[in-house]
Amino acid sequence: MPDAAVPPSAYRFRPHWEILPAGTQLWRRHPARFAPGEFKPFDPQDRVGGRFDGTPEDPYPCLYAAQEPETALAETLLRSVGFDPETNMRLVPWAWARGRSLSVLRTRCELKLVSLCTGAALAAVRQDSGLLDCGPEGYPETRRWAREIRVQAPEAAGMVWDSKRNRSGRALVLFGDRCANLPEGPLEPLPYRNIPDLGSPDGIKETNQILELLSSAVREPLHR
Repeated sequence: MPDAAVPPSAYRFRPHWEILPAGTQLWRRHPARFAPGEFKPFDPQDRVGGRFDGTPEDPYPCLYAAQEPETALAETLLRSVGFDPETNMRLVPWAWARGRSLSVLRTRCELKLVSLCTGAALAAVRQDSGLLDCGPEGYPETRRWAREIRVQAPEAAGMVWDSKRNRSGRALVLFGDRCANLPEGPLEPLPYRNIPDLGSPDGIKETNQILELLSSAVREPLHR
């Protein structure tokens, strides 16, 4: 990543674009208290949050999703989880799954996204792979960069990139303030293939069937 002392506004961006067609299916892992298509409001008290969350200067609501179910789970459940030598698997603590849902959504309209999927696309916004690969300690800088991308690309409904934890998959963030032109919202929840509670007995089974592709699994709780 560029020197944090240099403001992003010092550069002129030339974003690469990716169009997400209407009717595209997306998967989202989210707290069960949120509706499937509900955008997460900006929370100044959230000490971790997401890579491209809003900032006090630009407090937009956002929604993270992925184009594959395994990517949606990997992006949220496999953070800082290494392989266990005894089981040869990455074992996710049950507490990380409890009270979370996996929902399937479908785009109601075409969405124009800034692409961060190639070296050229990252360079077009004067960045490199550090924007996507740094840990939470780098989030103040990644959010600052997202804020400037929004300034220089006011038509962007969000951004899309190659998943850090499932390199063959795509992850994306949508900006709530840029998707507010539809009264019913840009995303239509679908009634099938959802997992209401990843931590329930059935939820663990279904979640682990998906995570098996990535040699990972949610641990069964010792006590319920």
